[in-house]
Amino acid sequence: MKSSSPAPDKPFLSVCVITGNEEDNIRRCLESVTWADETVVVDSFSRDRTVEIAREFTDRVFQHRWMGYVGQKAIARNLARGDWILFVDADEAVSPELRDQILAAFRRGVPDAVAGFDFPRQVWFLHRWIRHGDWYPDTKLRLFRKARGHCCGIEPHERIEVDGEVRHLSAPLFHYTYDDIADQLSTLNRFTSIGAESAAKGRRRSRLFILWGMLLHPPFRFLRCYFLRRGFMDGLAGLAIAKTIAFGTFVKYAKLWELQARLRATSPDGDGR
Repeated sequence: MKSSSPAPDKPFLSVCVITGNEEDNIRRCLESVTWADETVVVDSFSRDRTVEIAREFTDRVFQHRWMGYVGQKAIARNLARGDWILFVDADEAVSPELRDQILAAFRRGVPDAVAGFDFPRQVWFLHRWIRHGDWYPDTKLRLFRKARGHCCGIEPHERIEVDGEVRHLSAPLFHYTYDDIADQLSTLNRFTSIGAESAAKGRRRSRLFILWGMLLHPPFRFLRCYFLRRGFMDGLAGLAIAKTIAFGTFVKYAKLWELQARLRATSPDGDGR
């Protein structure tokens, strides 16, 4: 197991990973970050071998009840001991090229004004790397100074915000997002439910808002993904991605309508429509 003592001439880097029943992915993920000074895994009480496998790579494995993507990553951030944090999801892997660019930036010395780095994320789907559309470059800010970055966003889409300059690295973070289309649809079903619940929090959305969302947003998402961002250049895989993105957008608004209709039906002054 790798020692967590930092080298004296470079920043201490903590890799943070949140997990939940990820035995099929976690080994690939953790093997890609063995060069870091520390790896922190926060697991939401997996029922498979995720924790067992994670402990082959690090003794910094913790378990915490699921707090959502934003909350769970905030816990991992707080547990990290490094000056710098790199977030990697369990179904992702740091490419050798990205590793080399990160280490090179640290060797050169990062100016005090720089609070973080972003880089593209590249998806492996339907037996190929996706290089166009909404899924690429899908730039993510994942490497940042702990003292100047925090987790935020609307579930299920968390993000990192930093106080300071963000520089760009060109090498990709690999994302092994779905096993197949069936897996994609299963995840879409889960994420659209989370998205609808997040959209409903705080205020009631009007029927007109939901109607326009159901009518206009899906075709816009398809046109943007397939034509404006050249998803067609990924062949039939690009078409499948664009269509499922559009469908997912429709489903999220439909679930929002369903959720609010249920709340109206059960409220004392609801009209049940």
